[in-house]
Amino acid sequence: MTFCLLCSLTRFSAAQGNAQIQFPPKKGGMVTGHATGTFEVKVIPQIADEQAQAAGIGRMSLDKQWQGDLTGSSKGEMLSFGTGAKGSSGGYVALEKFTGSLKGRSGSFVLQHSATMTRGVPQLTIFVVPDSGTGQLAGITGKMNIAITDGKHSYDFEYALPESH
Repeated sequence: MTFCLLCSLTRFSAAQGNAQIQFPPKKGGMVTGHATGTFEVKVIPQIADEQAQAAGIGRMSLDKQWQGDLTGSSKGEMLSFGTGAKGSSGGYVALEKFTGSLKGRSGSFVLQHSATMTRGVPQLTIFVVPDSGTGQLAGITGKMNIAITDGKHSYDFEYALPESH
């Protein structure tokens, strides 16, 4: 039920991603980049507590494998409301921690998802949580768009990182 909502929201996210990405003001030594690739995701329904069930809120765990400019894995949690039926409304929020490498720089960072579907019209934003980067990805900022085409997931990631030392 909820996974359909996730699919519906992300299927059209590329069309929603045309807004200009704004990063914090550059502090000496920040460089911007662009990363693309694909990922495979397992969305596993979890048992929600009584309060969430009574409110119609679903809970899922996320397990992703990333390929392309991002190489690694991520694990996370998603809360959602709605069926994902054509023309319906709903929403989801999620947090996931990516661990791996971005164009050869290794470390981790957390992505925060916020999505709504208003009578079939999706809006999705995915940002890097500030100060969540570790290792060579410390200081990373960015915004990601995801899309599903013919059942295959892809990402488009605009980011800024401190220059390598």
